[in-house]
Amino acid sequence: MASDVSQREALTHLGASTAEAVARVLEMFVPGGVERGDVSVVPEGGNPFANLPTGGIAASVRYVDGVTGANVFLMPAASARSLAAAMGAGEQEDGPLTELEMSAVGEASNQMLASAAAAISVVIGQEIDISPPDVRLISSDIDAPEVWGTAPHACSTSFTIAGEPCRLVQLVPNAFVVRMARAIDEISMEQTAADFSQSADGTDGGSVSVPITEKLGEINLRVWAELGRTQLPIGEALELPVGSLVDLDRTADAPVDLFINGLCFGHGHLLVTEDGEWAIEVLSLNKPVVRKPALVGGAGIVSDQTENGS
Repeated sequence: MASDVSQREALTHLGASTAEAVARVLEMFVPGGVERGDVSVVPEGGNPFANLPTGGIAASVRYVDGVTGANVFLMPAASARSLAAAMGAGEQEDGPLTELEMSAVGEASNQMLASAAAAISVVIGQEIDISPPDVRLISSDIDAPEVWGTAPHACSTSFTIAGEPCRLVQLVPNAFVVRMARAIDEISMEQTAADFSQSADGTDGGSVSVPITEKLGEINLRVWAELGRTQLPIGEALELPVGSLVDLDRTADAPVDLFINGLCFGHGHLLVTEDGEWAIEVLSLNKPVVRKPALVGGAGIVSDQTENGS
């Protein structure tokens, strides 16, 4: 590595930036109930997936743009249940996680892992592509390398959600470490130049880097309005002719649900602007809630027609 920055320092910076992004998403769902621990670099030859929480949930994405690696968020059943309850899935009894709890954790994981990937893109200065999120129960016989792959480097960050432990494991390719080291070097050089300028003329040299939170604020999210839902047998849905009418579960004047990346964040009325375009008048905002997905939703058709944002 053509840099004075060590691999450990580069991995620690990368892990901290990614974990910060994950923590901010978690904080949306569990306000005041999220704590982030330290980043630990897994020694060469070490097992980043030691002591997997059997019976819990693993949410993961892989890098798919010519590099090998992944982000994997591991939650014991108690952590997943606390997160699901905070998202509106209800208080469940002990036992296997329910379908509704899995759905809630899946929605949160989708946003967490997307933010984690965006944070990595910011700190290495290059956009990266990821696979669709995979959410699965952790069985006692799971083959971690087979499921999540391997990479030359790995780091792990501990979290607590509502007092329950969980962790983020990052499998990091060599390319990310090299780019992270280069970015740290550039920031150090800029900081040195700014300090020199300030000491020379007595003025403030200014900020030398853009905070990760400001960069994440520039990320586009998918926003849509849902008019209603229904359920149809798959055979009936496949036989629907063009021009068919599908009844939804709401009246025409009922408020519509507003979603950001699959999470309901408020309600409003559908309007038509003077230019003839759809718009939404936001009437109320609420904590993220989870609606159990319908088998075949009329809203899936309607959403594509109303996705103009608010």
